[in-house]
Amino acid sequence: MRKMITNLIGLAAASLIIVALYMAFLYAPTEVTMGHVQRIFYFHVAFAWTSFIAFFVTFAASIAYLVTRKKFWDTVAASSVELGIAFSCIILTTGPIWARPVWGAYWTWDPRLVTTLILLFIYTAYHILRGAITEETKRARYSAVIGIIGFLDVPIVYFSVNWWSRTIHPDVIKPEGAALAPQMLQSLYVALCAVTLFYLYVLLRRIRLEELRDEVSELRKKVLKES
Repeated sequence: MRKMITNLIGLAAASLIIVALYMAFLYAPTEVTMGHVQRIFYFHVAFAWTSFIAFFVTFAASIAYLVTRKKFWDTVAASSVELGIAFSCIILTTGPIWARPVWGAYWTWDPRLVTTLILLFIYTAYHILRGAITEETKRARYSAVIGIIGFLDVPIVYFSVNWWSRTIHPDVIKPEGAALAPQMLQSLYVALCAVTLFYLYVLLRRIRLEELRDEVSELRKKVLKES
């Protein structure tokens, strides 16, 4: 049942990604000022949003682990971190590609750029820590603490364009509405759904991979014990 649900999510994600690509590059109108390079926006924002989701899942799973001490939650947290790191790298790659023709520079030390880079460093440290500690319980406990503390940077990244007046990072999605043409907004929503489903699919596969590793490890221990 779980495998079937995972496969259905994967199929839905693949289908929506195709639709999102069509809408971003063919359906959405060309932005008057920035031109075609603005089309990066749809996936840049989608990966940014989904990276927040990934780090929130790590945050929630880390709390759940400290409360229950169940390995499953440590597995969820670690798996989600890997995806959050990958998506953050995509953000910090697509952003400068978009910024170069618009701002005249790949990097401007804009508050949102800097706080996003710090977020990437925090969770990269989380990943490195997991590789450095061999004792399972200690690794899970220390990782959970970093997973919780690290998430504090996520709202800083999100609100940075409002908290720092010197920012030049665009903020097109506001509480009062999005400053986008209807076709652009529709394309953005489809991209958001596509990347979110992609994240969920890969997360479920990554968790299953870790469970299989645990099963192999237990079988190896059993064989060694019997021999």
